Amino acid sequence: MEEENQKQPKEAGKFIKIKKFTFIMGIFLVIFLTAGITTIALTFGDEKVESLAPDKHAEFEKLYSTYDKIKDNYYEEVDEEKLVDGAINGMIKSLDDPYSAYMDKKEASSFHESISSSFEGIGAEIQEQDGQIMVVSPIKGSPAEKAGVKPNDIILSVDGKSVEGLSSSEAVLKIRGEKGTKVDLSISRAGESEPIELTIKRDTIPIETVYAEMLDDGVAKIQVTSFSEHTVQELKTALEEMSKKDMKGLVLDLRGNPGGLLDQAIEMASLFIPNGEVVLQVEGRSGKKEVYKSENDGELKIPVVVLIDDGSASASEIVAAAVSESADIPLIGVKSFGKGTVQTAEDFEDGSNFKYTAAKWLTPEGNWIHKKGIKPDINVKLPDYASLPYISPDKELKASDSSSEVKAAEEMLKEAGHDPGKIDGFFDEATTNAVIAFQREQKIKETGTIKDDTTVKLMQVIREKILKNDTQVKKAVEVLKKEIK
Repeated sequence: MEEENQKQPKEAGKFIKIKKFTFIMGIFLVIFLTAGITTIALTFGDEKVESLAPDKHAEFEKLYSTYDKIKDNYYEEVDEEKLVDGAINGMIKSLDDPYSAYMDKKEASSFHESISSSFEGIGAEIQEQDGQIMVVSPIKGSPAEKAGVKPNDIILSVDGKSVEGLSSSEAVLKIRGEKGTKVDLSISRAGESEPIELTIKRDTIPIETVYAEMLDDGVAKIQVTSFSEHTVQELKTALEEMSKKDMKGLVLDLRGNPGGLLDQAIEMASLFIPNGEVVLQVEGRSGKKEVYKSENDGELKIPVVVLIDDGSASASEIVAAAVSESADIPLIGVKSFGKGTVQTAEDFEDGSNFKYTAAKWLTPEGNWIHKKGIKPDINVKLPDYASLPYISPDKELKASDSSSEVKAAEEMLKEAGHDPGKIDGFFDEATTNAVIAFQREQKIKETGTIKDDTTVKLMQVIREKILKNDTQVKKAVEVLKKEIK
């Protein structure tokens, strides 16, 4: 019995091994048969194979063929990366959408810098529109703003080279440059018969987006210049600082704000809108709307007014529309820019990226303000002299000259309190006398000509007068004082 018990395991072991061998051979047989069938199908069954695995990108055959022909047969060696970049760029340009663009590695790096850190340039938000480069708005305190660049200016050339047909990201790379270097811009402006020639010295443009100050009678003014990564936190800090100074009313200044990050706009609007009220709606291609509501854990318990102008675009319009329709906060100024679409950006592994319009945004009440803008509740314009064109300090204006720059200088002299005689663009004796009187008042060399220090000082006086006589801020304060208890 013991021998039998010992044999049984051996016999069982032999039995198991035989079964394994048979099983493994069976697997090999199945594999060989499958391979044979596949070979036959690939050789003789083209139609069946195509029906089972259709080429989902057959429409790209022309693109692949063109790429191969150029790469193999062009009379010179070609940059393959440049070919691919060009193909993607052309695809996106065919959308005919100024807010969609392809950015190579260098352009993408510049794009990310403008959102998250400081950069060097002139400080102006631009966009491509109908093949032209248009200024959305200069950044507060930037060289562009100081040089007199205005919203809706059309940039014709950069350093003498036309920018017509370029994308906004391509134009940005031409305009940006190292701090201290200069760039020459030729600008077309509505109402001006001739292009305006500007020489602007580049500088570091910090991404500081919130500026707060106390005005009279407990009214605080907080200006938000764009929407970057830390804007809402900057605003919260500013509100705390103004509260410590006994803020009783607030002027939220969104003038000249070209927009930025959507999440920051939603969060900022929520600070002023009751919890649960609609901030905006985002509508995709299907027509389905995603509704964003305020998540406010404590309303601001003081009266607020908001300032907008033709440089207020995109995210700043989201905030303006939201507080107007969901919190009954009055808007003061002039009609806004009118950008009602939402963009998203996709990064490639090589550092390049593309942004495209993914949706449109609607106001809480469902209005689409794209290309229409937002009309303020109280329409107030700035004084006419706030729109005077920039005069380059490098250009000398002297007796017997006749030009649009001379006319602008005459208007500035008049606003500065020195009568230049007839404002006709002709530098006559009366103009010379006014210049000398201005130079004497400012204690600079009395030359009777306008150049260098005289030009800079003249424009500085006008800028200070604009700030002192800001009709839109004055109206905002007037409205708030009626609400302050």
